[in-house]
Amino acid sequence: MWGATGSLLPTAGTGFDMSVRPGREAPSYTGRIMDDSSATDAVDASAPGSAVTNSGGGIGEPGGGYSADGILNTGGAGTGATLSTTASNGRSMGRRAVRTRDAILDASRKLFLERGYAGTRVNNITDACGISRAGFYTYFRDKREIFDTLGQATHQEILQVVALWESLPRPCTRADVAAWVWEYFAFMDRHGAFILSAQSGPADEAVDKASKKMQLRVVWLLGVHLRGRQRTPTDAPEALGLAVQSMMDRAWYHCHAQHLPVDDADVVNTIAGFIMAVLTV
Repeated sequence: MWGATGSLLPTAGTGFDMSVRPGREAPSYTGRIMDDSSATDAVDASAPGSAVTNSGGGIGEPGGGYSADGILNTGGAGTGATLSTTASNGRSMGRRAVRTRDAILDASRKLFLERGYAGTRVNNITDACGISRAGFYTYFRDKREIFDTLGQATHQEILQVVALWESLPRPCTRADVAAWVWEYFAFMDRHGAFILSAQSGPADEAVDKASKKMQLRVVWLLGVHLRGRQRTPTDAPEALGLAVQSMMDRAWYHCHAQHLPVDDADVVNTIAGFIMAVLTV
């Protein structure tokens, strides 16, 4: 999933169109399992490294960087799944300011995908948002802080999606698993552009190391959830989680980035069938 781990997803900067192809409505997944009220509670806070702590600094600055578990700690976002509503000057933001900050993040996400991280300049972001450079620096110190903020939000939300396995019935049905796959596809619709762009992110050994730790944690947690439902539990939950996640990532990319003419429901149901086969062998 993350660029540093050799994901099956392609490298950013190649002009992929993330929009819904003509003649096809954008899929709506919200509410199949997770709703906004339970999203934050979905993460197992007791698990090592499951929470992100924010001490106020960016990577390479006091209080910033990554925890011992490889969890991203940025100045631009607070703990939990929601992004901070505090500007770079430390002041709380009103609704209009929050909308502007969100617009900066959305524009940056798209530009990182189209141009790559290195090829995106602050003026590209401000031009896309229609704001001044001074306005940009009201919300972010630099584009690195934007990258870190998007990375934290992505990591926190995927932990929530993985944790939804806790709410599935025991034993679960193929329909239950399909509902979860829909949730994963919804996550990718929100964050897939950033995940693609992350492969051309900052060339930093600390980022690379932390990215691998975060990805390993995600696939391990997914594998543990699946192992807990297997008739014959695997001895390698991280391998199981990686295989399942890679299958979903690649399927999502073909359907939603390359726009191959394959029905989403057919893809989701097929993936659910593969997962059920793994659980019932």
